[in-house]
Amino acid sequence: MSTLADSPRTDRPAIAWIGLGIMGSPMSENLLKAGYQVTGFTLEQDKLDRLTAAGGTAASSIAEAVKDADVVITMVPASPQVEAIAYGENGILENARPGALLIDMSSITPQTSVDLAKAAAQKGMRVLDAPVSGGEAGAIEAVLSIMVGGEQADFDGALPILEALGKTIVLCGPHGSGQTVKAANQLIVAVNIQACAEAVVFLEKSGVNLQAALDVLNGGLAGSTVLTRKKDNFLNRDFKPGFRIDLHHKDMGIVTDAARNVGAALPVGAVVAQLVASLRAQGDGGLDHSALLRAVERLSGRQA
Repeated sequence: MSTLADSPRTDRPAIAWIGLGIMGSPMSENLLKAGYQVTGFTLEQDKLDRLTAAGGTAASSIAEAVKDADVVITMVPASPQVEAIAYGENGILENARPGALLIDMSSITPQTSVDLAKAAAQKGMRVLDAPVSGGEAGAIEAVLSIMVGGEQADFDGALPILEALGKTIVLCGPHGSGQTVKAANQLIVAVNIQACAEAVVFLEKSGVNLQAALDVLNGGLAGSTVLTRKKDNFLNRDFKPGFRIDLHHKDMGIVTDAARNVGAALPVGAVVAQLVASLRAQGDGGLDHSALLRAVERLSGRQA
């Protein structure tokens, strides 16, 4: 394993990384650790400074970042941001070289991914949609679950890069499939967090030792990655954002809309989507999604 101080290996594809937020920064740093050359662009100067401190190269524009890249990776909040960086005179498709591979790791609508793949093909570029699950901790530890949509050959070529970022990496089908699976992931996560939050309030109001209760629950069938990752958030009421309510609200909109389009009923998911929306409307959109606990506390008569 290379260290941050090592020089990038010239036998590996040059990577452009667009979007250096909570997830993008540690993910790009893991590529640097793995020996890749990474040139990044984002809107915040401090994030560019962090990239250069880790051994990467900062670009002054998207065009500058992607012009010599073999692989372009994007990690931005939602479909409008993906469209903004991909299209137009200053976007990725106009400035990346033909034959480059675009890996979009944002969580967006499946249709946006399908449309992007079609537009990129007209420019001679290949695309994978590759959204992730695991949150900030998973990004830092390089143990993300990566669900991919696209062509098998492109997936095979990108696999060494993705293996530097995640642990469970699966090609789920054609373009848009990765986003569909990510939408299902966000449905499961939101419902799981809501169930955990309700259990926490129930346990505390019953006078049970919460630490002990969550430990034993997590060792049985009620255990989950969500409970493992978010247990300390619940215990300490620490809602520093690893994955913000604002973003989960966006994702619940994606899954409920996509489910309506294919005729799938989401009765519990629809309720949790409304609870997420309610929490956001109360000003908690910038908090971690484990802050669903605050909504349950309010409903239970406790000032959160």
